[in-house]
Amino acid sequence: MKDKTKRISKFLSYVLRHNPAEIDLELDDNGWVSIKQLIENANSKGKGLTMDIIKHVVETNDKQRFAMSENGQMIRASQGHSINVDLELESLTPPDILLHGSAEKSLGIIMASGIKKMNRHHVHLSEKITTASEVGKRYGKLVLLEIDAKKMHKDGFEFYKSDNNVWLVDYVPAKYIQVIK
Repeated sequence: MKDKTKRISKFLSYVLRHNPAEIDLELDDNGWVSIKQLIENANSKGKGLTMDIIKHVVETNDKQRFAMSENGQMIRASQGHSINVDLELESLTPPDILLHGSAEKSLGIIMASGIKKMNRHHVHLSEKITTASEVGKRYGKLVLLEIDAKKMHKDGFEFYKSDNNVWLVDYVPAKYIQVIK
């Protein structure tokens, strides 16, 4: 079941964050889609989704990547979109320090030009070393970066927090970054 859950989670991440057209889905402006429509469209492509499988993936996803509407009829990705959606996030005051995990091979460019959102809506930051480390390890030898979020916020940068507790910002200039590992 663990392998199937992981496979379905990756599929949901792909269609809800990057390419809903893959299964002829249309997300609303805020990234929501009917679970019934998701199941029908995915199953027409041979995915074998059910409401129980989707609920299981949403409830057990270690990164809380997905959110279901209060009535349980809609689903969306919590953050990480490369497509245009408005998650209706409010600007918040961040903790003094946030963390970003990356690969050592990217350190030179990061320290020269900062952390850019690339093809995503925001740069993702974490309050926890474990979370930032897990993210960074996916891309190669881990480098852990400390972000002076307090100073960035004081200097006018807006921070947001996703439903799954990921801190989001448009860009992190190099002057706010310190390598800690």
